[in-house]
Amino acid sequence: MDSSLQTQQSSRAASPKIDENGSDDDSGFSSSGNSSTARLPTVSFTRAHLKHLNKQLETMEPMDILRFCKILFPNLYQTTAFGLTGLATIDMLSKISGSQPVDLIFLDTLYHFQETYALVDRVRARYPDLKLHVFKPADVSTVAEFEDTYGEKLYEMSSELYDWVAKVEPQQRAYADLNVAAVMTGRRRSQGGQRGDIAVLEMDDESGIVKINPLVNWSFQQVKAYITENNVPYNELLDRGYKSVGDWHSTVPVGEGEDERAGRWKGQDKTECGIHNKKSRYAQYLEEMATARPQAQTV
Repeated sequence: MDSSLQTQQSSRAASPKIDENGSDDDSGFSSSGNSSTARLPTVSFTRAHLKHLNKQLETMEPMDILRFCKILFPNLYQTTAFGLTGLATIDMLSKISGSQPVDLIFLDTLYHFQETYALVDRVRARYPDLKLHVFKPADVSTVAEFEDTYGEKLYEMSSELYDWVAKVEPQQRAYADLNVAAVMTGRRRSQGGQRGDIAVLEMDDESGIVKINPLVNWSFQQVKAYITENNVPYNELLDRGYKSVGDWHSTVPVGEGEDERAGRWKGQDKTECGIHNKKSRYAQYLEEMATARPQAQTV
């Protein structure tokens, strides 16, 4: 991947918020507790309004959902690891005439497959107007620097800490640096697990950012058919039995009849890395440790 890629900063609108009380107050909930974003404009939803929007969006085609969201949301981004659904979304967005491209956010954990990095370059060549914002673990830019700081195989020694350092914190930093209001994701219900009942629009309770799942109703077969029919670049690993591709150390090919994401964290009691959880696994881990500590002292 092009090493010259740099994170871009933006001063556009702050995160949308849900008004828990159904108030018609223009401001809704405040954007943030810190002074740097509190004065920025917000987008407010009541829960009833969000439910209404999801009911309307549920029967719409992905392209229509994308058009609607581009109009509705300020400071809209797409977060992607260049999986099939994200690639289909990129291609669909490129075909919406008369609109500006949606910038991409890519969390470079430093442990992606080389095939993934090669795909990023092919996507940039195919869609030259796209702006790609790359966020790596804080204060490191190579695997060697990462392991000098955290030790070798942190992903085995403490997977919760690894997820926080390599994924959750960079994502939070991306949202803050770019003043993200809403992000498009590649999650679909057919991926199973915690994704089995997600809506088109979701509110991240911690960040206040709206998550948009435009292809939520599509199956893997539908997405793959779109990629093939539209000649969209995709990860070569899919031709070797992979279906969902993450870091090389926690991704294996999927067996016959297995779920689409069965190759992620194989043999572990884990289906998500934390970036799509209501609360990151590491934050949960810290809370559990804090709770256990007083109990141990009383024994």
